[in-house]
Amino acid sequence: MATVEQRRVENDEAGLRLDRWFKLHYPGLGFGHLQKLLRSGQIRVDGGRAKSDTRIQPGQMIRVPPMGVDAKSIDSRPLTANTMRDRHDADVLAQMVVYEDEKVIVFNKPAGLAVQGGSGLSRHVDKMLEAWRNRKGEKPRLVHRLDRDTSGILVVARTRGAAISLTKAFRERETKKHYWAIVKGVPAKRDGRISTYLKKEQTPDGDRMRIAKHGDESADHALSHYRVVDQVAQNFAWLEMEPYTGRTHQLRVHAAHIGHPILGDPKYFEHDTNWEFPGGVQKRLHLHARRIVIPHPDGGVIDQIAPLPQHMVQTFNLFGFDDAALDD
Repeated sequence: MATVEQRRVENDEAGLRLDRWFKLHYPGLGFGHLQKLLRSGQIRVDGGRAKSDTRIQPGQMIRVPPMGVDAKSIDSRPLTANTMRDRHDADVLAQMVVYEDEKVIVFNKPAGLAVQGGSGLSRHVDKMLEAWRNRKGEKPRLVHRLDRDTSGILVVARTRGAAISLTKAFRERETKKHYWAIVKGVPAKRDGRISTYLKKEQTPDGDRMRIAKHGDESADHALSHYRVVDQVAQNFAWLEMEPYTGRTHQLRVHAAHIGHPILGDPKYFEHDTNWEFPGGVQKRLHLHARRIVIPHPDGGVIDQIAPLPQHMVQTFNLFGFDDAALDD
């Protein structure tokens, strides 16, 4: 028979939100079910009622009622369009978190999930953040974007003041953003700098960026750096890329510009008719925002890494790339 448990908050859980504590210990517990247990007072902290955003401290005792969820049955399915389809926005956001505090949240955005709305989009991060409004009614704020097909680090501000500070850090290029990409072929230069002008153009398949000339109307300067980390003969290369500017599709266009388009890129990957896409590799964009180093609004820095999406893990394994070789 299921019984009530009393669980002690550990030292390394100091300051954790109560809903995040349950997500870590009972990943199968749904958002709606958790809220019902909190509203009815069945979940308590040190004997008192609590809310989802209650911050817990070491030594406190959490009353855990029978929930029909095994603490050990972790739902380890990676987030994809299919696995998140029937889940509450708050649950999906909770699984995306790689770092959070009172001012900042850092997500690992799955490939295929748009950051902001657009034509035909019913679900995107900005809309999903409505589920995380705080008791003052404040909704977390986006401070930068990622392409829909690009996975990885996405920084969100919890407060207006944090949003101003983080936006300034991006605008004044006080951040370091590291991307991992797998490209066709191997650049002749192992370490290179790509400097071009980019301009948006309308195509039947939607907006597309193209290389432009200095002085062209609406053209913006774009600067990127890359280095070859590993390769498969002369067929494929794993690049670490760093954009010094933040133009739309910048790394995707720059990779194609030097003759080494990113695998699975639906807009910029071009090849001759004799070239065949490698077997065992999914035709999805192999570009991942791996790491960010950014000043924290209260001082110090945030330095966070996002695990690879499943389709890139599969390709890394196939090609024999070691994803523990970097991040030092």
